[in-house]
Amino acid sequence: MKNTFYLLVCSLFLIACTKEATISSEILNIPVEAKIDRFDQEFMQTSPENFNTLKQKYPLLLNENVPDSVWFNKKNDTLFNELYSETQKQFKDIATLKEELTLLFKHIKYYYPNENPGRVITVLSDVDINSRAIYTDSIAIISLDTYLGKNHKFYVDFDTYILGDFEPNRIVVDLAENFSTQKIAPPQDRMFISQMVYAGKIMYMKEMLLPEVSDALKMNYTNEQLKWIETNEAQVWKHFVESKYLYDNDLKLVARFIQRAPFSKFYLELDQESPGSVGVYIGWQIVRSYMKNNNVTLQELALKDAKTIFEQSKYKPKK
Repeated sequence: MKNTFYLLVCSLFLIACTKEATISSEILNIPVEAKIDRFDQEFMQTSPENFNTLKQKYPLLLNENVPDSVWFNKKNDTLFNELYSETQKQFKDIATLKEELTLLFKHIKYYYPNENPGRVITVLSDVDINSRAIYTDSIAIISLDTYLGKNHKFYVDFDTYILGDFEPNRIVVDLAENFSTQKIAPPQDRMFISQMVYAGKIMYMKEMLLPEVSDALKMNYTNEQLKWIETNEAQVWKHFVESKYLYDNDLKLVARFIQRAPFSKFYLELDQESPGSVGVYIGWQIVRSYMKNNNVTLQELALKDAKTIFEQSKYKPKK
């Protein structure tokens, strides 16, 4: 019994140490903290008499050129009030979100010292899925009504394969991706390998900014989908090479293998088994291999051309 207790304590200690080791003390000690302003709450709770004060606090959100009557009508709209009520239920406690955002901001500041992350404003966007999480140097804006959980009634009309995007744990991933797309230069050509490496750069930057987030979550995959591509990586790569896709300029390849979809389109029996966006995963592994074999900073990677990355990556998928 005594030996069992000792082993249990040691195991817990090792797990804690391993988790801590994924993030260096240098990053953890960066003096950055997420400050969350609940505009969604303040907007609904502010009286007409105090509305000018709210407009002065949030000039980016409450445009002076829009009549106050428009905002007041919004506050009185039945559907908007239901949206607000449901959002407050889900995000009554945002302590965990604040911790996750703080850790993300510390990583951003570590890799990009000139950035000034910290202030976050939460809003309601009438479920605008194209504006879920937006990063700017001074303010991050998060549409809480797009993260109420995949089974929420507000999302019944969306395709099943994207419902995972509505989970609250997607917030930091989406914000990291929005940041990454602002830092990574898009490809100057249409070659499939360039499109894969571009997507791979974004994935790699998310990996660096979110070291404790699972690969499945970063890929927008379920654990089963991630296992499928890990198991079949070599076969997928072989298919791309033998089909001579790498230097093909056909943008249909992007739709088939990179864009979000319920499955990837090999036009084979395995289509229904595969997850979508397998080209993103392959591009990620190419970039991972490149960074492993070359002494390059994250900023340098962002600007490096795909041809150089691919040729110097020494990428070879596991069989």
